[in-house]
Amino acid sequence: MQRTTIIASILLPVFALLLPWTATAQHFPPAKELASLVQKRIDDKGAVGIVLGVMEADGSTLVVSAGEAGQGAKTLGERSIFEIGSISKVFTATFLADMVQRGRVNLSDPVSSSLPDSVRVPSRAGRDVTLIDLATHHSGLPRLPSNMAPADRSNPYADYSVQQLYEFLSEHELTRDIGSQYEYSNLAVGLLGHALSRAAGTSYEEAIRRLILEPLGIDMSGIELDSEMSEWMAKGHDLQGNVVPLWDLPTLAGAGALRSTVHDMLRFLAANTGEPKTELERAMRTTHLPREQISGQMSIGLNWHIRSVGNSTIVWHNGGTAGFRTFIGFDPAREVGVVVLTNSAHGADDIGLHLINKDIPLTPPKTPIKRTEIVIEATVLKNYVGQYELSPQFSIVVTLEAGALFIQATGQSKFPVFAESSSKFFLKVVDAQISFQRDEVGAVTGLILHQNGQNQPGKKVRKDIPLALPKAPVKRTEIVVATKVLEDYVGEYALSPQFSITVTLEDGALFIQATNQGKAPVYAESETKFFYKVVDAQISFQRDEAGAVTGLILHQGGRDMPGQKVQ
Repeated sequence: MQRTTIIASILLPVFALLLPWTATAQHFPPAKELASLVQKRIDDKGAVGIVLGVMEADGSTLVVSAGEAGQGAKTLGERSIFEIGSISKVFTATFLADMVQRGRVNLSDPVSSSLPDSVRVPSRAGRDVTLIDLATHHSGLPRLPSNMAPADRSNPYADYSVQQLYEFLSEHELTRDIGSQYEYSNLAVGLLGHALSRAAGTSYEEAIRRLILEPLGIDMSGIELDSEMSEWMAKGHDLQGNVVPLWDLPTLAGAGALRSTVHDMLRFLAANTGEPKTELERAMRTTHLPREQISGQMSIGLNWHIRSVGNSTIVWHNGGTAGFRTFIGFDPAREVGVVVLTNSAHGADDIGLHLINKDIPLTPPKTPIKRTEIVIEATVLKNYVGQYELSPQFSIVVTLEAGALFIQATGQSKFPVFAESSSKFFLKVVDAQISFQRDEVGAVTGLILHQNGQNQPGKKVRKDIPLALPKAPVKRTEIVVATKVLEDYVGEYALSPQFSITVTLEDGALFIQATNQGKAPVYAESETKFFYKVVDAQISFQRDEAGAVTGLILHQGGRDMPGQKVQ
């Protein structure tokens, strides 16, 4: 049975009680509306459970929850514990700022100065990777180290060792200049947390506890689960609603290892807003300062992302593990903030952003069809290994690793696929499926990629695994395009009866949302041509003789898919 819970905690200074209270003084909707908002997301199958916390400028907080914590877990609510994933990165940033304030390190210190002499950290063009490079995702290091080979794919960081980290750093060659480009990197911030822990002479968790959690009165957060935390730990769920294992990140803890409650996260949020009262809070304010520009409306401080919305600013970060999605954000001028914790792989960033600034619309995710995984013998799976060509420029490589099937498309990361029959497989990271085809004698001859309402066939061109991975996407240069030009592109474009692309303009930036997919920004390389950074795909807009926008073309996987503007 689904539950909706409302908990209000008022933390007002004594003198405030002498002032008349009016509803107009409150930034957030009343509890009933907040409860309806999260309950609707549960009813729409956009989450298993949600705990939402809001903080007003006067320090008062309100918590509502809906849904379930999972079978065997305690009732979902204020004390429920969630994996907060990459929100751990802003704790790592606070750790860094505190160490700088204490004079233990400098932002400009090379990370190598906090590592053993035997470790060779890659450099480029005479420049070393510094602590601030790591904290702003400008280090040139990749998202993940290439030598990760998890024994348990459901807990991919668990057995990645410090020795493996050192080996990767010592052998890796940077492919771009340090400081030249933003590239979100779990490796970089995990390395930052490791280096800071060495500089502090203690473990990452102990440093976070001593420097941040205890001074703020946070007592139900950390990495290791004690008996009370274990009792309140929510169950994580994938997109299909199946319970998935918790994640362990012993070496890259600074990137995403922390677990917390909405109560504790609201305390952390409060310490990040308003006039600083302690040395720790003063250090926190330095993490909010913009350090690098990411796009026209987005910059980054020390791990905090900073989004401009009209004349307002939102300082925020989100997090995700296999079974949890989380959000924390605040408006530093209004001194209001939001925490959203969910125990499923459905994102809820839109709820947090919308509540902070109502000009940002709600964009609830569409839930994929629930699929049931079955076990297939390795002797059958082996037949699917090989390379499949869907076009001259786009192929899918299928590998068999530790009894599990993996696919890697041109210019993209490798992902596991899961069997729902002996020939049909599905991905959990995106709503897409693969069907393998056989000839009359039973030999595997091809596959079909089912995604976005389209069925793209691919011919099997080799049985062995290619010696080289598919080539990386072409490097593209972003330019600035006038808002009045971007406004012409807003609308809906139909590429097929089942698949369309919606284009929106948010804070001067263009966003694309395809059927059954999340929203992603695109970046201009000309007034009519735009590119994604999250995937190797581009969009070209088309105009008629009078200059009116009539359609677009989606360029992806070697295909050019036209779409007519219908709205």
